[in-house]
Amino acid sequence: MSAMMPSTGAVILEEEGLDEPPRRVSGVRYLLGKLGGAAVSMVMVILLGFFAFRILPGDPVASITRERQLNADQVAQLRQQMGLDKPLWQQLGDYLVNVATLSFGESYVYKTSVASLIGDYFWNTILLTGTSAILAIALGLWLGQRAGWNHGSLFDKITSGTSLVLWSVPTFWLGLILLMVFGGTLHWFPTGGMLSPDPPTDPIGLVGDVVAHMVLPVITMVAVVYAQYVMVMRASVMEEKSADYLTTARAKGLREDLVRRRHAVPNALLPAVTLVFMHIGGLIAGAVTVETVFSWPGLGKLTYEAITGPDLPLLQGTFVVFSAIIIAMNLIADVVYRFLDPRVRQA
Repeated sequence: MSAMMPSTGAVILEEEGLDEPPRRVSGVRYLLGKLGGAAVSMVMVILLGFFAFRILPGDPVASITRERQLNADQVAQLRQQMGLDKPLWQQLGDYLVNVATLSFGESYVYKTSVASLIGDYFWNTILLTGTSAILAIALGLWLGQRAGWNHGSLFDKITSGTSLVLWSVPTFWLGLILLMVFGGTLHWFPTGGMLSPDPPTDPIGLVGDVVAHMVLPVITMVAVVYAQYVMVMRASVMEEKSADYLTTARAKGLREDLVRRRHAVPNALLPAVTLVFMHIGGLIAGAVTVETVFSWPGLGKLTYEAITGPDLPLLQGTFVVFSAIIIAMNLIADVVYRFLDPRVRQA
């Protein structure tokens, strides 16, 4: 009789729909969903890149011809060459074709393709922001895990206080201060550009000249950004510090330093990994201010010059590139986080 009757536990599982273990979300389906979301975001960015810059104040033709005396026919001919005499829907069509072919049209000011300009300046921005990102991530995560593990100590108070102060400082203001003190007053570092007017010809001297020009802009970007990693890592380590598995590790006789490095820090890194990828794209896009202050020949300075025009094709091209980098970094963050955290794979 008892063999024919289901157990009470089985009946409860069937009634509550718990007779099957939770199914994991397919990795392919998860990736396709994220790719679809990224594609939708990219489409919205492309459309925004056209309509948003059309409402900017200022006439590109009037800006270009400000110091030249042109009659009405010459101005009309210039507007025709730029395609500004076409209806809005035709301008949108030309813009979409330029984006699809990755040419982004021709710059009004430089009289060359926007794609070639972006290609010339892109790696300068990667050099500056990449170096800043590596230093900010390494410094922020190291200080954050130390501060979180020694919560309430003098080291924690100094680290957290300094990080919050630098985080709240405007980037352009900090850059100007460093420029005036270490470039203008003390003359320790160059005040702008990427190379000296008469750069060295030997490879080692040339690299040293570039590094000297990078010091002040890199310090500016690191000082403003690293605080975010400090605070996130600090909070994660503080949350992990009282976990049961750390108590078990201590009971096995492991030293506190080994408990922190082998057990607490790897688990506390999960939120920081997402923040790292999300902010790398933002760091590249945020180079506009730093590159403008230090006259660094990168996409940021190119964007600033395009805004003052306004050079619409160049402005639209840099906007799409910056946005694509941010979307790509967010996509990578989602994929990496799912790979690192099994809880996301079962969600």
